Amino acid sequence: MNLTLTKLTSLLLGVMLLGSVPGIAQTSLSTKKAPDVATQRLDQELERIAKLAKGKVGICAIHLESGKQVSLNLQERFPMASTIKVAIAVQLFTLIEKGELSLMTMVDLQPSDLHPGSGTLDVLFAKPGVQLSVQNLLELMMVISDNSATDILLRLVGGTKAVQDRLKTLGVQGMSVDRSIIQLLADLDGITLPSSDQWTLGFYAKLDSATTPEMKRAAAIKLKTDPRDTSTPEAMVNLLAQIYRGTALKPESRALLLGVMERCRGGAARLKGYLPPSTVIAHKTGSLDGSATDDVGIITLPGDAGHIAIAVFVGDSPMPLAEREQTIAHSARSIYDYFLYQPPAMPTSAR
Repeated sequence: MNLTLTKLTSLLLGVMLLGSVPGIAQTSLSTKKAPDVATQRLDQELERIAKLAKGKVGICAIHLESGKQVSLNLQERFPMASTIKVAIAVQLFTLIEKGELSLMTMVDLQPSDLHPGSGTLDVLFAKPGVQLSVQNLLELMMVISDNSATDILLRLVGGTKAVQDRLKTLGVQGMSVDRSIIQLLADLDGITLPSSDQWTLGFYAKLDSATTPEMKRAAAIKLKTDPRDTSTPEAMVNLLAQIYRGTALKPESRALLLGVMERCRGGAARLKGYLPPSTVIAHKTGSLDGSATDDVGIITLPGDAGHIAIAVFVGDSPMPLAEREQTIAHSARSIYDYFLYQPPAMPTSAR
């Protein structure tokens, strides 16, 4: 009697356990599948958003603590416009770390240094003997995207080759730094620049006024297929991730650069457009008429949800600026929500 009862109890227990297995297995499978479904939905949403621009859109975003990545046209080339200034800043801090430059290094302003897109410095160039520190120039380049300050710093850090060599050392593939900002703008405007010893105050405006609309249209068409000064979304995010993780720069340099990028004044309707007002974002915008509308940076998620390195490039588009910026803003918010509400598993060391 006791033996039969024991067997019966064991049998019933076994049936109960077997009956519970499908439920457990289903819960486990659902947990594993959920992130994949969410990622598929995000991919579909990014593709839908990209269509608003009626042109090619490139996106890459990495959750820095987990390494999880989402993307669209990951390895397509896009004009960087002023987002190229992130790479110049990395080379600048590299030289500062080596002791070859200092933020306190003073630089004389020369008439040939006044380039288009530098309204802030116009007054200073009218006063002979004016100097600015490297720190002043860095702020001007990254915060208000001043083109004269950028080209001065580009010269100080060794030119485009030095920046490109630094990217190669970091293993950043798919980003090409080829021209100064004034040369890029001249190519866009169909202007042939004279030798730099002829760059006097107002020289560019005179050359621009002599350029016909036909010349400008031809130059703009040519620029659309120009591989110079372009980047893939993947390459830009690789650089941003290395800045954040401390492999591109030492901690002090990293803190200084990200601090400057947090003060970037442009792009209120781009990456920041639909993010909560309190969101901390260190970023750099870029614009080149209708051929480039960009914003790249690092978004801090609330609480302990981590950080996102993100690049959104809107290539050649017939849409008004507001529509192109909406594409960036919607994309950023979708990615922000994805990583906030579908947090990827993070390595133990990152928690």
